[in-house]
Amino acid sequence: MEENRRHQAVLEALRERPFLSVNELKDLVGASAATVRRDIEKLAGAGRANKVYGGVTALDGAHQHRPVALPFADNRDIAVDAKRAIAAAAAELVRDGSQIIVHAGSTCFHFGVRIADRNVRVATHSMPLAAYLGEYGTCQVIVGGGDLHREPGLLYQSRGLDTDFFAQQFFVGALGVSANGILESHPLLVKFVQHFAERANEVILLVDSRKFEERPPSVALPLWRVARIVTDSGLSEAHRQMIEDAGVQLTIADPEVRL
Repeated sequence: MEENRRHQAVLEALRERPFLSVNELKDLVGASAATVRRDIEKLAGAGRANKVYGGVTALDGAHQHRPVALPFADNRDIAVDAKRAIAAAAAELVRDGSQIIVHAGSTCFHFGVRIADRNVRVATHSMPLAAYLGEYGTCQVIVGGGDLHREPGLLYQSRGLDTDFFAQQFFVGALGVSANGILESHPLLVKFVQHFAERANEVILLVDSRKFEERPPSVALPLWRVARIVTDSGLSEAHRQMIEDAGVQLTIADPEVRL
């Protein structure tokens, strides 16, 4: 497909959906990832679309500043160094022989990879993480049941979630973070965060520093409910102060040190 036709196809697709990932665009226009990324650059440079992490969004004002929850396969490969550093720092907080909950999302996935061979019992509703731990890990794994929601990659049981389950730590990610707390846009993620927070001694938030600039619409958990935030060295001084004012402990993971 020639360039003009590819660009037109992308713009037409954006009229139906506010976000398209690079993988989706590859299938849409039948081109390589490199070609798709060049097309995104040109569309953004011409002011016809917005270039975002992992893909492109429409110029529609209703979508322009709204954070987008990327598909897991795309999000896992964004800010990898920061996420791996966060995962390494968070792994040091895990006590051998303990029972922990690991939530969905790419940063939590990297964390799960890091502790795959630890002497711990891991409960998760994340299908990608459960699959990885089942194939490559040696830790004990508990997987929740229910219907499969491919995005955000969760198993969900509407009649209640592990009402007798309890853990020492709940490791959770977020689409955004503000003084109000952990922010999400997907209603299932909001429900899961609230549910698991009630079943753990402490909540530990794993987010790269980009997430402090995002403002999804729903507060999944107030900031005071979080015991510790593990993030990377890109955190601004203003956000450091926000965390300190909330009485939340902070761990900074340096991607150049923790590889």
